[in-house]
Amino acid sequence: MDTPHVTIIGAGLGGLTLARVLHVHGFPATVYEAESSPTARTQGGMLDIHDYNGQLAIEAAGLTDEFRGIILEGRQTMRILAPDGTVLLDKADDGDGGRPEVQRGELRQILLDSLPAGTVRWGRKARGVRSLPEGRHEVTFADGSTVTTSLLVGADGAWSRVRPLLSDATPEYTGMSYIETYLYDVETRHPDAARAVGGGSMAAPAAGGKGITAHREKGETIHTYVVLREPQEWFAAIDFTDGAAAAARIAQEFDGWAPELTALITEGDLPPLLRPIFALPLGHKWDRVPGVTLLGDAAHLLAPNGEGANSAMYDGAELGKAIAEHPDDIETALTQYEEAMFPRSVEFGSIGAELHELDGEDVAEGLIDMYTEGNK
Repeated sequence: MDTPHVTIIGAGLGGLTLARVLHVHGFPATVYEAESSPTARTQGGMLDIHDYNGQLAIEAAGLTDEFRGIILEGRQTMRILAPDGTVLLDKADDGDGGRPEVQRGELRQILLDSLPAGTVRWGRKARGVRSLPEGRHEVTFADGSTVTTSLLVGADGAWSRVRPLLSDATPEYTGMSYIETYLYDVETRHPDAARAVGGGSMAAPAAGGKGITAHREKGETIHTYVVLREPQEWFAAIDFTDGAAAAARIAQEFDGWAPELTALITEGDLPPLLRPIFALPLGHKWDRVPGVTLLGDAAHLLAPNGEGANSAMYDGAELGKAIAEHPDDIETALTQYEEAMFPRSVEFGSIGAELHELDGEDVAEGLIDMYTEGNK
């Protein structure tokens, strides 16, 4: 039996989980990543890792103890506020471990540390992929180098270079954008905002699909996501290179809101960062193509609902296990993985979808129902 060598494009959580699960089962993999190093950029913020997908992936990777070591205790606390600052829900961390919070960067580092040296090839940005005979594929990188593989996995996110081998689908703008801000040393420098957010997460939704959500991260840091439903042209008219002016313009959309909430926008210690939200159609799927598949956002990019990272890691774990179960019949492994992944991505992608159909106070009521019924 020839041990398959898996070529993975993308060193996000999904791709690294796949590489780790393969390593646990004795299968080699190489991960090619566009970033120049593990510290080339900030790796996002907080993630709640769910016991029905993300934690199962961590268990399959044999990293449960390491995962427990980075959990931020008490961060499952959840507050829902009205725009005037009235507290509508203050749900304490019940300690059940159903969705413990961790820093994305620390979780990624655990995965990186668990892989053999040289598994990840940094600074290798995939520029294009083409099919070769007998189910093989050639990946061309920005530096002109190439690699040929008989088993290629696209774990390369929203704008996947691997996806066109399987599907003509491309992400489309959802009509919603996030504006991210960070406040540091909040207990001393931003005490009102700190009290509003509380010890974990806070959401303040409003009519028109807008709102403010925030998370208490490590080191007295609050990471805020301001949500606005506007066309991309609307955001293009804002000069985000002028941080203060951009923050002031975004804050205008929240005129009349409690000052402790608008402070999350105007008192940011870094310039606000615009993140347009794109998505693939719910239920995106493809016909089986020999020697290649996708996972995570490359396969099923959806608007944020708390499932993206969890789903990507679960994809990686399930794909790794399928390959380990069928090492001499990779097409059976890929078929098994995809046939389970397609309906699963619809199920996970539908979580919270009903909230997008609500507006105004109904959104707050819907969030309260979600948290009090134990669905989050």
